[in-house]
Amino acid sequence: MAGRQLPTGWPLEEIREISGDQEATPLDTDRFVTGWPAQGERLHPEIVLGFHGLCLVKAVNDDNWYMGSLNDNGSVTCWSAYGDLHEALRGL
Repeated sequence: MAGRQLPTGWPLEEIREISGDQEATPLDTDRFVTGWPAQGERLHPEIVLGFHGLCLVKAVNDDNWYMGSLNDNGSVTCWSAYGDLHEALRGL
């Protein structure tokens, strides 16, 4: 499970309960992620969580959680940002 991790203090069961997605899973961070608000800006993911075609991305050295789409090629295109994980999970 290299490159796949959960946020500190967040068990997978809690992430699934809050998001409402019982198949939510950590994804590999080795992927191209473009950020918000500048769609061309590249983010370097520390954590990527997958939710049936949607993703939440925590970038290195950034406190925000970015929501986006998981593209067919494995890249992620983010369109919004949240200040904390709980808020982002509720926004799914």
